[in-house]
Amino acid sequence: MKKILPASLLISSLFFANTDSTAQSKLFPEIEGRWDLTIHNMEGKELPSWLEVSHSGNRTLVGRFVYAFGSARPVAKVFYDKTTGKFHFAIPPQWERGDHDMEFEGTLSGDQMSGTMVYTDGKKYEWSGGHAPLLNREKAPVWGTPVKLFNGKDLSGWHAMGKTNQWVVENGVLKSPKSGSNIATDQTFTDFKLHVEFRYPKESNSGVYLRGRYEVQIEDSKGMDPLPDLFGSIYGFITPNEMAAKEAGEWQSYDITLIGRRVTVVANGKTVICDSPIPGITGGAIDSKEGEPGPIFFQGDHGPVEFRNIVITPAK
Repeated sequence: MKKILPASLLISSLFFANTDSTAQSKLFPEIEGRWDLTIHNMEGKELPSWLEVSHSGNRTLVGRFVYAFGSARPVAKVFYDKTTGKFHFAIPPQWERGDHDMEFEGTLSGDQMSGTMVYTDGKKYEWSGGHAPLLNREKAPVWGTPVKLFNGKDLSGWHAMGKTNQWVVENGVLKSPKSGSNIATDQTFTDFKLHVEFRYPKESNSGVYLRGRYEVQIEDSKGMDPLPDLFGSIYGFITPNEMAAKEAGEWQSYDITLIGRRVTVVANGKTVICDSPIPGITGGAIDSKEGEPGPIFFQGDHGPVEFRNIVITPAK
């Protein structure tokens, strides 16, 4: 078994490195960086999104984009007029219905940007956003008292996030027997250590969302090569350094430490992600307000899954 490093060593580099693109040399510093966006009034909802803009060489801007669902996807070129502050880019569909590219037009004004999006069905929506926070921490956290988030008896402290609730409690286990609503804690958290045990049937899929914005992927992946959308990953962003998944039907565990936007994931006793920065929100996030506390929530809309022994140790 791979030795698990003490938390003090895992976060030792935290206070000496700034991993955000704002610390790097930039071609167009006013637009380069990470942006937390919200798409407005799309079917009556405010949908979170995320954009990263960076330079490639000495004259080209490229990027990455996260929509309300799906994974981070590359932006081949961001067209930007420094004089007017206007920019535009397009990306092909991923999981969206329709064949139309998603087309974005925007205007940069100081540390804010806004514009319009043409969705894959051809409809147009407005969006706006601002710089994503660095979330750097000046000193190591002081951990509080561990708290059981699940009492093993009922859904006290939790609420379904959809119109219907398929989650039940049986024999000390929190179960989603079929695809349906996600489920979230009533409480919100900032920095924490989280222990959770889970089990899924063959070919099922779920996830643990940290602050409701960053998904640690749960998926039947034993025997596969690590990928950024398989077991143990930060979905769409961070690939685990090895595949630690067990057979479907076995109980498994995650021990996750989140400090600012830096994450460590220990899967089934193996450190598969070590003190790595999460660039931005992942698909399925509750919102794009990265600087705010958020709940723990479990994905219940991708297949059956079970959880038990859910314990969080928040930072004071």
